[in-house]
Amino acid sequence: MIRMANWNELEREVVRKGIERVGFRGEEVIMVMNWIEPNIQVRPHSHTFEQVVICIQGRFNYHVGDEVFDMTPGCMLRVPPHVMHYVEPTSDEVSLNLDVFAPLRDDYRHLVEYQAADFEPEAKP
Repeated sequence: MIRMANWNELEREVVRKGIERVGFRGEEVIMVMNWIEPNIQVRPHSHTFEQVVICIQGRFNYHVGDEVFDMTPGCMLRVPPHVMHYVEPTSDEVSLNLDVFAPLRDDYRHLVEYQAADFEPEAKP
C-alpha cells in the first residue's frame, strides 16, 4: 500500500518538556520529525544506529563528538553509530529537525503504528 501523511496532522508524542515528535516509515527506514522548543535541557546520547539530521526550520547547534555544527534550514548532517551527540536550539522559534534512521528502529515502531497494515504480508487466496 502507498500512503501519504502530513506531519502536521499526525498525533505527536511528547518526548519530554520542549520536544515532540511524529514518525513515518518505509520498508527499512524511519523518519522522525521533531519539534524542538528554545531553551530545552540538552541530553547527550549515543545509539547503535546511523542517523541523518536535517534542519527544516529554526536554527540549532548539533553537537557530534567534539564538533559543533551550526544548522539552519536545508543543512544536513550524518551522525555515525556509537558517537555521542545532541541538539542545542539557538533561536527563539521552535525548530523542526527531521531525523532519518536506517535500519528501522524497533524502539520507534510505536511512532508508526498507524502504518502497520501497509507492511503486513498480503493474504493469499
